[in-house]
Amino acid sequence: MSLPSLLQDRLRLPVIGSPLFIVSSPELVIAQCKAGIVGSFPALNARPASLLEEWLHRITEELATWDRDHPEMPSAPFAVNHIVHKTNDRLEHDLEATTRWKVPMIITSLGAREDVNAAAHSYGGIVMHDVINNRFAQKAIEKGADGLILVAAGAGGHAGALSPFALVQEVRAWFDGPVALSGAIANGYSILAAQAMGADLAYVGSRFIATDEGNAIDEYKQMIVDCSANDIVYSNMITGVHGNYLKPTMVRAGLDPDNLPVADPSRMNFGDGGLNRAKAWKDIWGCGQGIGAVRSVRSAGEVVAEMAEQYAAAKAALAAKTTGASRRTLAFG
Repeated sequence: MSLPSLLQDRLRLPVIGSPLFIVSSPELVIAQCKAGIVGSFPALNARPASLLEEWLHRITEELATWDRDHPEMPSAPFAVNHIVHKTNDRLEHDLEATTRWKVPMIITSLGAREDVNAAAHSYGGIVMHDVINNRFAQKAIEKGADGLILVAAGAGGHAGALSPFALVQEVRAWFDGPVALSGAIANGYSILAAQAMGADLAYVGSRFIATDEGNAIDEYKQMIVDCSANDIVYSNMITGVHGNYLKPTMVRAGLDPDNLPVADPSRMNFGDGGLNRAKAWKDIWGCGQGIGAVRSVRSAGEVVAEMAEQYAAAKAALAAKTTGASRRTLAFG
């Protein structure tokens, strides 16, 4: 298990900031990369489609300038998320743009396609595909993905239902390539826990909604600060794919969180025709179960710095426990 070469010596923390629908903007991505973690955004956040070109230009140029001025602390690479689903009528356009700009990392979701992987590989990019079970993981690697993002129970937005322990151990039984783990990871302690389970990287999303750079209204950010895991509802009502959402927004919309309708998965739409979906996401807000760790709205840089301190403390505490356990074993051996 090792990081891809483009990530080696470029990360302050082993973290990918996950692509957040609507919320991830160039401001957030740039701040995350400067802070030393992979920043990412869904290509569909750039609306209209022509805006994607501007975003890629801005992110590429600003990070290049940062690297020139801060050779001792280069930025982390950035990633773009493509929804690889038949209803995404923008995929061809968006893929052409990310290929032309040679985006370092592509994150694919809701389907694995060999042509998408080949496009990224044509210029040296890597592809991480998100999956919710072992069967989908095997299919993704068979079709040429370089690594996997294991979306376990508790993750924000579209999420699986499997325990991270179960999902990681099943995938690691056959795959030794790069793996990121998603699911209620919101501080440095859980980042280290993800690595201890066998992941190379943690995939952190909801914590970055409540940041200065996150493209979310203040009420959304404050609700994340005020809520906890008990305020998260798992449903497929919004897009046809199961995901986690904030219960108070469902109640506000006149829905009964305990008796939600079940959506027809065949009616999913992730293309330009899906603007009504975007409005639904604006009314009913996605979020993961890890928000109990969020105490305030801060800058992305401050969040990463705090996580780095927690990560170092967790490593030190674990080392002390391991040393103590070794001594006890010798004493009773």
